[in-house]
Amino acid sequence: MSESSTGSRPTLEAVAARAGVSRATVSRVVNGGAGVRAPLVEKVRQAVEELGYVPNQAARTLVTRRNGAVAVIIAEPEFRIFSDPFFEQQVRGISRELAAHDSQLVLLWVEGPEDHERIARYLGGGHVDGALAFSLHNDDELAALIGRARIPTVFGGRSAAGRDVAVPYVDCDNRGGARAAVRHLVSLGRRRIAHIAGPRDLMAALDRLDGYHDVLADADPALVVQGDFTAASGARAMGELLDRCPDVDGVFASNDLMASGALRTLRERGVRVPEDVAVVGFDDMPSVVRACEPALTTVHQDIEGMGRLMVKLLMRVLDETGEGTDADGTDGATTPESIVTPTALVRRASA
Repeated sequence: MSESSTGSRPTLEAVAARAGVSRATVSRVVNGGAGVRAPLVEKVRQAVEELGYVPNQAARTLVTRRNGAVAVIIAEPEFRIFSDPFFEQQVRGISRELAAHDSQLVLLWVEGPEDHERIARYLGGGHVDGALAFSLHNDDELAALIGRARIPTVFGGRSAAGRDVAVPYVDCDNRGGARAAVRHLVSLGRRRIAHIAGPRDLMAALDRLDGYHDVLADADPALVVQGDFTAASGARAMGELLDRCPDVDGVFASNDLMASGALRTLRERGVRVPEDVAVVGFDDMPSVVRACEPALTTVHQDIEGMGRLMVKLLMRVLDETGEGTDADGTDGATTPESIVTPTALVRRASA
């Protein structure tokens, strides 16, 4: 039983006395400072454990100039966040990596433009050390507001909204993954390959559309139908395709949810998969893939791993700036390079 369980809360001075070192040495060890020899670090840590010492967060913030918290901003309405497993996987990766850095996740979501000023005020108020923002739409003012808050930030995904803000991003090779998907359909002998596209204001969807056109430059415009990354939009788009192009024999959907919706419509229409129409998705989200019948061929991206990379990149920005300010890498720091992760086609029964 620690001594703190039978008396008052232990102080920094008590830890110093137990370890036989100065108060300043204890402060450096507890707050992650450098310049303390390993034997002394071990003595301090042992004293902290024996006494049950818990650092005072306010005092720690004064020393480290860190709050131990990071804002995670998802530029989507609440219903999308909780219905799309993509966000669940990415937030899981972010949360686990933040925990490894002893930092707390503060989740902020954006229902609409009316939330922008509120979020900007929060970010500028010194409550968090940095921000991770993803699903930014190309006309989104949020990127500029984050920039004006001058807080270290990493974007999840490349966004045209952030082109005037010096912010690194983590993304996957959307265009290359789309090319691989369409080339696979071509290799199967499919000649009327359609694309169910994602939202026009998201760079990921535009990059995947470009990947489709890289392989099928002369594709019939009627073979491209718009969706919004939901299963319902994939089902509707597949119905449109069958009505306008009944000879379609291959479909590349811009994400797994839309692919699952397309499969549902094909099944309802009595169209065999893959015999009549082969289907390929994008994401390789386990919860969606498991629910598909037949099993979905798709393009894998490491969604959880990308969340972890966002945190690691943000920690590099924080370490280089030396404090929780200046999103643009000032104070002599340079903006770290953005990261683009590879994708890979995963072949299953649907194509």
